[in-house]
Formats: sequence, C-alpha cells, structure tokens
Amino acid sequence: MAEHPAYPVGLRLTGRRVVVLGGGQVAQRRLPALIAAGADVVLVSPEATASVEAMADAGEITWKRRRYQEGDLADAWYALIATDDHDANTRASAEAERHRVWCVRSDDADAATAWTPATGHSEGVTVAVLTSSARERDPRHTAAIRDAVIEGLRDGTLVAPHHRTRTPGVALVGGGPGDPDLITVRGRRLLAEADVVIADRLGPRDLLAELPPHVEVIDAAKIPYGRSMAQEAINNALIEYAKQGKAVVRLKGGDPYVFGRGMEEVQALAEAGIPCTVVPGISSSISVPGAAGIPVTHRGVAHEFTVVSGHVAPDDERSLVDWPSLARLTGTLVVLMGVDKIGKIAETLIAHGKSPDTPVALVQEGTTAAQRRVDATLGTVEETVRAEDVRPPAVIVIGEVVTIGPGA
Repeated sequence: MAEHPAYPVGLRLTGRRVVVLGGGQVAQRRLPALIAAGADVVLVSPEATASVEAMADAGEITWKRRRYQEGDLADAWYALIATDDHDANTRASAEAERHRVWCVRSDDADAATAWTPATGHSEGVTVAVLTSSARERDPRHTAAIRDAVIEGLRDGTLVAPHHRTRTPGVALVGGGPGDPDLITVRGRRLLAEADVVIADRLGPRDLLAELPPHVEVIDAAKIPYGRSMAQEAINNALIEYAKQGKAVVRLKGGDPYVFGRGMEEVQALAEAGIPCTVVPGISSSISVPGAAGIPVTHRGVAHEFTVVSGHVAPDDERSLVDWPSLARLTGTLVVLMGVDKIGKIAETLIAHGKSPDTPVALVQEGTTAAQRRVDATLGTVEETVRAEDVRPPAVIVIGEVVTIGPGA
C-alpha cells in the first residue's frame, strides 16, 4: 500500500455515524472539524480531556464512557482510532477493515486505510495537504505547506481569481490604526480581490502599493465634490462604481463605526439597493495606546475607559460630549481627533474637578514607523503640544494608566 499515493477525497459526513476511539489530545484536535461537518459522532473512551468532555456536555457528540469493544464500529462510515492501547487499536482497525470502514490510526499510519490531511480554510475554500506515500509522511512539512497556502489566500499574496460571476457590492473595511499588519485577515483578502479601492488618508497606505495594477485606487480626500458635501460625494462614488458591476472596497482607518461615518455609507448604499459588507477594524483608541505601552485599563488603577471625539471644542454648541461628567470619572479618557482642541479640553476637565496633575500622553502616528509619544499633564498639555509640535493624527490618553507602562 505504501508504494502507491493516497487518493484524496472530500467526505460528506452530515448525519453519518463517525466513531472516535480515545478522548485525548488527538480527539480534541480532530473532533471540532467532524462536528462542523455535521457528523453523528460517537466517542468511545473511559476518559476525556476537559475540552472533549465539554463537547459531550453540550450535546455535540455522544460519549460512551468505556473502552473499545468489538462491534463499536458497526454502521460507521468513518473511524478515528486514537487510544493509548496498541492492542485495542489493532483490533479496532481489523474490525474497520472487515466492515469496510475507512479508518485513521494516530499510532500507526501504515496500518491505517485513511490519513488525515493538514487542513485549513479561507472564505469557502478548504485546503488539504497530503504526502504522496506513508514512506514520505512528514506532518510538519505538510502543515507548513498548508499554512503557507492559507496565509497567502488570506493576506492576498496568493490571489486566485474567481471565474464565476461575483455579486457586485461594497465592503467597508476597517484598516486598523496604520500598521499594515494590523488589518484583519478578511479585510486584507477583500482588498486583494477589489476592482476599486476608495481609501481614507488614515487607512494603512502601505497596503495600497501591494495591489495589482488593474485596481483603481481613489483618494477619498480628492474626490471632486462640486456642490456636494464631502461625505455625500464619497457615498455617490461608492454607489456608482458598484452599479458598474465592480467589487468596491472602502478602506477606512481604525474601525468603520468608531468616528468613521461608516453607518452613513451603509445607509446610502442600502437606499441605493447596493449590498454591503462591513469588516470591523482595530480601533486606534485601544491599539495606539497599547503600542505606546499604555494599557487603557489596569487592575487597581482603571476599571473603565471612555472614548470621545475631540474634533469640536467643549464650548462649541455642536459638541455632544458631556465633559463635566467625564471630569468626574476615575478611569481612563481617550480622546481622538483632539490635538488642536486639547487646550480647551484640558481647561474644561480641570474646571469640573479633574486635577491639573492628571497624567496625559499623546501618541502621534501610532503603530507606524513615525510613532512618537509625548507626555504631559492636564495643566501643561497645551503648552507641551505647541513646544513639541504634536500634530494629527494623535491619540490622547488621560489618566493614571499613563504612568504605569514601560514607556512612562
């Protein structure tokens, strides 16, 4: 048998009996995929790991708490033999052979009638890697190949074009705080499949250079607005490109719904009958402080953190922020888009009870190569911003957590 290559096949196990012998680490790794395939899984083992036991308690598998007995593989379509009893494994393997049940053995691949490939998934595609014969079996090598293929599909470096017609639409992708490695796997894949990308200034710009030449990249800040409001013009561009049958990605910094006006775009697309997918992103409100060594919460220091927009000053009638209430909180305050208003913000917080000695950190260009951190207090922050020439984009962190990180 070892002289011939294994024949790869995909088993459709929905509703079909699968018997697993042994409740240890092998079963713990293999059971989730069998459950996801819809198999009727019967586990035979006197003991099981905590995770396997939890699957049984949840009703995902049937657990017979005993050792293997002759007849356990009757009516099974597939068997996984993974006990620490070699003799029991051999007897079960022989029973599987008599009943023509495809059987995997964790202790002896040569004696098995089936092998488990190294598998991974990427948006509707399953990648399974097998060695060609038992003599050449190297699980680490096949797993490495699997990982390389899946990673390539997920990050867009391995692009497989769709040959079936895709439904045109728009994906609102949160690009994260700036470092291109911090975009989500799904966001990067959709970006690699896009025909048109409409990008914000604060999106991860380095990713745009990786796009194929045919992808049209549009700077949202440079869309000709005419008599339209900027956001209205962006909405119209999304709709028009989608109506042309193109896959459109709206690449935004951070998360689309955290001060990103993402819902306005979703609503405009819905009114136009354009399907839209929203891909969350890592918000700069937590990732940028973290990159600068600042935890927004810490045991015994801060039990809550509040994120506010500082794009309008506290005394501006358009402000929706309850600054007096924020001044009374003891946790962390994170201010986005507030560099040019930080003087008024600090003055207001102090006027409503915050100590002028409250620590403040400003993290400019967080998570990028240009990142820098400037520390101050509420009483000195306005002067510090001017003296240090702190410019947007910068995340402002106010509270005692500023003093406890390694960068303090």
